[in-house]
Amino acid sequence: MNEQDGQGRQERADAVDREMAAHLLPDAVVRALGRWWETNAAAYADGTPGAHTVRYTPGRWAQITPWPEALAPTSAGGDAAVSRAEVASAVADALRREAFREALVGTYVWGKGKRGTPGGSGPATLHKILAFDGLDAALAAAVTALREQGASQAYAALQGRVPGLGPSFFTKFLYFTGIAVPSAHGPRPLILDRVLSRRLRRMAAAVGRESGHDVDGSIAAWVWSDGNWSPHRYAVYLSFIHAAADQLTADEGWPSGAAPDLLECALFTTAWETSG
Repeated sequence: MNEQDGQGRQERADAVDREMAAHLLPDAVVRALGRWWETNAAAYADGTPGAHTVRYTPGRWAQITPWPEALAPTSAGGDAAVSRAEVASAVADALRREAFREALVGTYVWGKGKRGTPGGSGPATLHKILAFDGLDAALAAAVTALREQGASQAYAALQGRVPGLGPSFFTKFLYFTGIAVPSAHGPRPLILDRVLSRRLRRMAAAVGRESGHDVDGSIAAWVWSDGNWSPHRYAVYLSFIHAAADQLTADEGWPSGAAPDLLECALFTTAWETSG
């Protein structure tokens, strides 16, 4: 692709982004989220996803250190569970001690859940990440960038800096860090992974088709790919989710003052018909 073609594609992507920002969540998605809230209102009555709990098998992570006290001992048999609120508390405690690796472990294990298997992609990949000499410096730089500059700068500070640590997992670290370390600028970080990107891709494809900016969905597939999103794309994502959360609080049935991460949690587990 030559420079002119690349510029044209970016202009079309920007146009789709503007359409999404103007229209936010389509009716079919709002209805799906309304059904999600009806089912989950009791669990998330405070308007946050703090009660969102993930099950994991501690023994599968026996090779991992440092191990957060908030997680069940790796010597424990069977499965255990940990909630977002518990991980947030553990990360805040770790960051007060500048125990960046410990904070990362807590967010990584929560993110993997039951998908972590002995010698598998979860524990094995995390072990390699923790062996990287520059890990502490990279995590510390991201925390500083979040505090002083904002979420997209913190994202940029981690992108491509730590072998094996991609955005699907380092945005989990940024998300929990953002609860403990408020940013001086812009919206606080949220989790962005392949599932959420695909949700945004479906919405972008519909908007692009209706507006004529992306009739075949190729722009949506490009910007909302399965990974390696740019800091700009992460900033677009944060802006959209924060605005969409405000949109939902104005709709009957969605909790007043619901946090943007409640919408992130709901989108992760909600599907809707494109024809809706």
